[in-house]
Amino acid sequence: MAQLLKEGLVIEDSWQTIDSDTETLPTTGELLLTLDQWQQFAPQLPQHSGNIGILLDTDTELEDIPSQCLELPLITISFSKFADGRGFSLARLLRERHNYQGCGFNSFQIAGIDLAEAANSLQDFSEAYQSSVEQPAPLFKRR
Repeated sequence: MAQLLKEGLVIEDSWQTIDSDTETLPTTGELLLTLDQWQQFAPQLPQHSGNIGILLDTDTELEDIPSQCLELPLITISFSKFADGRGFSLARLLRERHNYQGCGFNSFQIAGIDLAEAANSLQDFSEAYQSSVEQPAPLFKRR
């Protein structure tokens, strides 16, 4: 089972992705589907026992996300490049225009690094400079 970094801790990732050539969904478990798979497996979704989440690419247009997906317990955004900030914009639009409450980056699955070391590095800074949902005022205004 894969691991991820969630809220500063290394945990097992219970969500499973489905291969693109899969014809039927597993009947149980936590599934993470792409938008194409969501549409492909729509008739099977009501019979699934377990949570279902949606996996978006950074270039996903807000209008392309079915309204039913906005009620799922998990929406993930796949960043293909480290410097691609469109995923952050997409998350903000989901939160502000559609009131998606699960929005916020608290979990990371990062290939090729030691997750325990990454968790330790999150403690390097005690204050965030930029504003956020949790802290709307930037650091220069808080001092």
